[in-house]
Amino acid sequence: MKDNLIKDIIQEMLPFLNNAQGEKLRDVLQYTFAKYEINGNVTEDKEVEQNFVELFLSAKRIEGCSEKSLKYYQATIDKMLDELNKDVKRISTDDVRTYLIRYQERKKSSKVTIDNIRRILSSFFSWLEDEDYILKSPVRRIHKIKTRTNIKETYSDEALEMMRDNCKEVRDLAIIDMLASTGMRVGEMILLNRNDIDFNERECIVFGKGSKERVVYFDARTKIHLQNYLESRKDNNPALFVSLKSPHERLKVGGVEVRLREFGKQLGLNKVHPHKFRRTLATMAIDKGMPIEQLQQLLGHRKIDTTLQYAMVKQSNVKIAHRKYIG
Repeated sequence: MKDNLIKDIIQEMLPFLNNAQGEKLRDVLQYTFAKYEINGNVTEDKEVEQNFVELFLSAKRIEGCSEKSLKYYQATIDKMLDELNKDVKRISTDDVRTYLIRYQERKKSSKVTIDNIRRILSSFFSWLEDEDYILKSPVRRIHKIKTRTNIKETYSDEALEMMRDNCKEVRDLAIIDMLASTGMRVGEMILLNRNDIDFNERECIVFGKGSKERVVYFDARTKIHLQNYLESRKDNNPALFVSLKSPHERLKVGGVEVRLREFGKQLGLNKVHPHKFRRTLATMAIDKGMPIEQLQQLLGHRKIDTTLQYAMVKQSNVKIAHRKYIG
């Protein structure tokens, strides 16, 4: 009861105190209340408590987060609040830490998943702290969970040519070339319309995460295959890529993923997936000396650390660099 009383007093004083003053007030209250026994019934606040989760999501929406990300944030935060069943202002570091441990044990989740949950909860409580709803984020002392770095595969030149040579549909050839030469996300590609393509400049504008615009570029081979595909179409759908069968609707992400997966199995290629084209382009760009800042712009990454995770340095180039610079 004493701890809750102290938290309530501090919460009421937050608008008038900075962090250092709040910590000092906590120390004084803890020292003072240690001398007394506190008995009595707690009167529940009749006022409707602000929905902190909705306020947080609104702030993230203004920052440009996609609806898909917002739904994931809400589901993650709601699960934690439902399990802890405590006032947001009274959630402690031990509460969050225990929740993460139990979640991992119950779901058998990977360290990557648990760290994603930790990151979202940290963002939520840090926002509460910044907005002066709480004194200090309980996640501040829960550090990033160390995870094993997995080297993800890229397509070899042989694999790319094998896919191109075995395409029976001009649409599929255009899709493979579009993904391989632009490095765009599959979710960006399926939103493109025919009139978005500038064939003269070999470029197009895509809408990335958070509805951010950027220009991507494609090579001459992609231009030819894309023009051949569009000339072969008999439908009036404005979408750049549509289904092969009538009524020729706009392709969806799942449709592209399934098509490529089945295509890969037919050719005996391992893990053919749209995102692998993006990773392959990033690795190839770094391999050929493209400055990382330019690659970041090309891929549409907000943080350069993300670009560095995508782009892998070939071991053969490390060996060549060692001989060149070290001997």
